[in-house]
Amino acid sequence: MRRPFDNILEAVGDTPLVRLNKVVPAGAAEVWAKCEFLNPAGSIKDRMAVFIVEEAEKRGWLRPGGTIVENTSGNTGLGLAMAAAVKGYKCIFTMPDKMSQEKVNSLKGFGAEVVITPTDVPGDHPDHYVVTAKRIAAETPGGFYVNQYHTELNIEAHFRSTGPEIWAQTGGEFDAFVAGVGTGGTISGVGRYIKQKNRELGRAIRVIGEDPIGSVHYSLFYTGVPGEASVYKVEGVGDDIVCDAFDLKAVDEIRQTDDRQAFTMARRLTREEGLFCGGSSGAIAHIAVQVARELGAGKKVVCVLPDHGSRYITKHLSDAWMKDYGFLEPERNLGYVEDVLRVERQAVVTASPETPLREVVQLFREHGVSQVPLVHGSGKPSGIVHEVDLLRALQRGDVSMDAPASSVAAAVGGLVYPKARVEELYAIFAKDQVAIVVDGARIVGIVSQIDLIDYLSRKTGA
Repeated sequence: MRRPFDNILEAVGDTPLVRLNKVVPAGAAEVWAKCEFLNPAGSIKDRMAVFIVEEAEKRGWLRPGGTIVENTSGNTGLGLAMAAAVKGYKCIFTMPDKMSQEKVNSLKGFGAEVVITPTDVPGDHPDHYVVTAKRIAAETPGGFYVNQYHTELNIEAHFRSTGPEIWAQTGGEFDAFVAGVGTGGTISGVGRYIKQKNRELGRAIRVIGEDPIGSVHYSLFYTGVPGEASVYKVEGVGDDIVCDAFDLKAVDEIRQTDDRQAFTMARRLTREEGLFCGGSSGAIAHIAVQVARELGAGKKVVCVLPDHGSRYITKHLSDAWMKDYGFLEPERNLGYVEDVLRVERQAVVTASPETPLREVVQLFREHGVSQVPLVHGSGKPSGIVHEVDLLRALQRGDVSMDAPASSVAAAVGGLVYPKARVEELYAIFAKDQVAIVVDGARIVGIVSQIDLIDYLSRKTGA
């Protein structure tokens, strides 16, 4: 029995670890879910919110009468609003307009002010919810900007609480840990704790992240360059900016999910396991079950269910909403980028940054390509020469054909990992780029729109 608490903030944490049964196929490893949606304000963000507020008070960043300001998908805001209610602070939160009305209303219920910003804007746009929150904090007397995306305190909160709790509940007897990558705080904090225990005890527990298609983390992890951000509907996981609260060294692997997989599993968790949780929980559980199939019987996977389903009554828990967005229709599995490369089997044409432009033009002619990536001796991409960039430079008279290729090279964009889902390519093509497939920092293939058209037409024919 839990002890009595002086206030609701003391009830944060100590959430149950529950075995999943019906959603895990026979012959797979056990899957155990850390039910973070049972925290007082309904999500795992309660841990980080309370920890950061109390640290800010200790360090003099937040004083009596102050205002807490943060950009949030809703869950961090609810944790902060709960803390503010207990401690007597004002709150202002910025949220993208894709977030559920339930989250907005809940924040307002705590007495917080909510500023809604557009979802589909770049991370450096003045109207982006992070930029807006920073501006409001700077303009507000006594304002404290929480900065969950870039503070080490986010990681520290989970290193001190979530990680040790999971270890105590399992006795350290598990083989893989799965969490989503949003700000990166949860997987980084728990991952660091697991890595520390691995070193101390000679264990080999793997830390696996889940990232939605459209988020930048997957490409960042495998290529060192953030992916092409695009809009996705699942909330509270993934992002369109690089977060300093994401420690890549604490993670062994990242896998992608799409909205259909996230929402389908979230509904199954509610209807078959009795776990009333959100879409991000579905995405994470989808990967956990996938890993469990691969590990097989006798192994154990631990995953996190981050937030409560009450935020999504009008979204994935609604049959009408699911139908409107096509998530109840039969799934089409388009495959992976490596499948496209395997079918097309095109040679990778590259040059060094010092290659004269006349030789680059010859490569255009001989291979029928319109772009040539530039690589160092290690094979790592450093830039790319597009026909149109060379043409413009020649038109302006800026270069001669004897100039090095680097003189007209553009920054490399459209990097993607071989095991990325085909759907990742659409955001790249939308920016009139080719997809440069990188594995281990080396270019292993290039996929153009016509390559994808050929692949999909063959797949449809098959």
